[in-house]
Amino acid sequence: MKPEAKRYTATVGSRTVTFETGKLAAQAGGAVTIALNDTIVFAAATMGGVREGIDFFPLSVEYEERLYAGGKIPGSFFRREGRPGTEAILTARLTDRPLRPLFQHGMRNEVQVMMFSLSSDGENPLDVLAINAASAAIMISDIPWGGPVGAVRVGRVDGEFIVNPTFKEMDASDLDLRLAGTKDAILMVECGANEVPEDVMAAALDFGHQAIQPLIEAQLKMAAEVGKPKREATFVLAAEELNQKVFERVNAPMNELLDKPLKKTEFYSGMDELLQKLIAEMCVEGDATAPARKDVEAAFGEAEHKIVRERILSMGKRPDGRGPTDIRPIWCEVGLSPRAHGSGIFTRGETQVLSLATLGTLGEAQELDNLGPIDTKRYMHHYNFPPFSTGEVKPLRGQSRREVGHGALAERALEPVIPAEETFPYTLRVVSEVLASNGSSSMASVCGSTLALMDAGVPIKAPVAGVAMGLITDESGRYKILTDIQGTEDHFGDMDFKVAGTAKGITALQMDIKITGLSPQMMKEALEQARVARLSIMDKMLEVIDRPRTELKPHAPRIITVKIPVEKIGALIGPGGKNIRALQDETGTKIDVQEDGTVYIASTEGIGAKEAEERVKSLGEEAVIGNIYTGKVVRIADFGAFVEILPGVDGLVHISQLDSERVNKVEDVVGMGDEITVMVTNIDPQGKIRLSRQAVLEGWTAEEAREKDSGGGGSRGPRPGSDRGGRGDGDRRGRGGDRGGRGGGRDRR
Repeated sequence: MKPEAKRYTATVGSRTVTFETGKLAAQAGGAVTIALNDTIVFAAATMGGVREGIDFFPLSVEYEERLYAGGKIPGSFFRREGRPGTEAILTARLTDRPLRPLFQHGMRNEVQVMMFSLSSDGENPLDVLAINAASAAIMISDIPWGGPVGAVRVGRVDGEFIVNPTFKEMDASDLDLRLAGTKDAILMVECGANEVPEDVMAAALDFGHQAIQPLIEAQLKMAAEVGKPKREATFVLAAEELNQKVFERVNAPMNELLDKPLKKTEFYSGMDELLQKLIAEMCVEGDATAPARKDVEAAFGEAEHKIVRERILSMGKRPDGRGPTDIRPIWCEVGLSPRAHGSGIFTRGETQVLSLATLGTLGEAQELDNLGPIDTKRYMHHYNFPPFSTGEVKPLRGQSRREVGHGALAERALEPVIPAEETFPYTLRVVSEVLASNGSSSMASVCGSTLALMDAGVPIKAPVAGVAMGLITDESGRYKILTDIQGTEDHFGDMDFKVAGTAKGITALQMDIKITGLSPQMMKEALEQARVARLSIMDKMLEVIDRPRTELKPHAPRIITVKIPVEKIGALIGPGGKNIRALQDETGTKIDVQEDGTVYIASTEGIGAKEAEERVKSLGEEAVIGNIYTGKVVRIADFGAFVEILPGVDGLVHISQLDSERVNKVEDVVGMGDEITVMVTNIDPQGKIRLSRQAVLEGWTAEEAREKDSGGGGSRGPRPGSDRGGRGDGDRRGRGGDRGGRGGGRDRR
């Protein structure tokens, strides 16, 4: 018997979002579909048992983009979806971030949330729908959780905020803000913006938080009506008595250690030394009453967490001795790599990033095979985080989800300042190599990449700097917002809030929090504190290079733009690309042709680019009677030679017009591939072109050429230049040619 589906709706902005459950995936812990018009996302949430020996919460959130949802077959060799692409990974991360903080601390049961696209109408993005679907699936499942969360996208068109804009509306928007939160607070923010001021961003966040309320109400109603009873889960929490005992033992020595400004290695080695002493004292072998080592380690971590946070809240003193708004020492450099097209080093404290920029042709843009409306990307930012950057040794297993996310954040931060294709016709790739890390490496990537782009001579709209902000709170309501957090503060803090932008405004924003929400006042303070820090960091960067170089590096390709008639594109490309490949090989260039007839010629050698430019430009030329051309002999017949005077345009030099003297055989004067100079003497109504070498040799004027041309028919007289009759005449014109005999002669072509 077909099960009955339950539907719940929420009005978000002016449109209806529909949740449905009860019909699909009955064996999952909870399963939901969410729909906005014809865009549908499925989500299932399931809880398992406890894996032995783990000391963390094993939550996995996966999103897979099924191309059948948009009526597409994957472009891979196997014609099926492979490992998740960049957009799918980013959607999974986007969903994980607001879900994770609402699971109770110490939970050890495996929880898996899986989502995939069922239908995509090409108008509505899927990512924020996935967050809502995942939240609803957990809410109606048997998994204990502190949700629900709602998620929306906020755009701004003509100064007005729009909730859940379509792809088309996003094209006109200067803001792409994705926000998720609970009824009372914001949990997660991911944003790209076109230099949006801080006050506008704060208003957008408030607008988005209000917009999620109907989604939360719908999920609460679902849970009340169809939700399963919550199962018992396993929680691992240190005994309060042991926590207190360990805290009393380490409080004094840990504070003594923290009274000295510490580098990362000093902090960790000092803490490890304290821990080892504690374990030696408390975990006495043979003592049945002694606590387990793992419990002592957990209690030590709790004490460390408590002491570091209290020092910041009560004393305003951070582990490295800085105050809440202090930025670590910064130094920068450009031009490290002589062969890269641009390079920049950005070092802030113990975090160091080397960014390298590469310029390529538009044909090297990345092709995208996903459900979005954009099929290519000409600006790419990649981020690598090798294990040596943290002093560790680990196997390399390809790019991690974190690396994908950090690269996307840096790309989003810089994209608004990248020059338009029309003014700077290059594909750009920037790679950020993290050489040392102690927090804020993604924002260091933004800064280093700005330096690399300016070093490469990319005329960016404005330099971009970034900073990571942190937050420490307690139950009494005290809080401290921290500027330029390092790794320890990220680990022990309640928030990682990254802000990047120009002097004018924000270009990217990302927030993850570990507490149940962030108040609007905290958000406004963090934005303002980040703005001040960002401008200070930018001043340091501009001391090294204050504007993009006026010239590209010697090894960077120079791109020349040529416009040809659209109808000439075929002649340039040739059958199967034959002509354009030959032109590239002969001139040492790369050539990209756009549908509107714009041709981009790239080369590091000026001579080759110039030759290619002239040859491409000639495609737009038309043969003119009286004009002189130097062309190549492309075919020989017994009645004359065919000469290509313009790309794809041939004309016939009749045997009688090959020389000032009588010619008995065409091969006596010219051979295949020879270059000869000729004059156009006639173009008939069908476009067939007659040429004369004799006219050039004797210096005829255009008028004389017209007078003396007689159609290539009659017999040659005693005077030089007379026409020779009785032979076939023919012509080849343009790509593919126009061939035919004339005067009863035989066309041997």
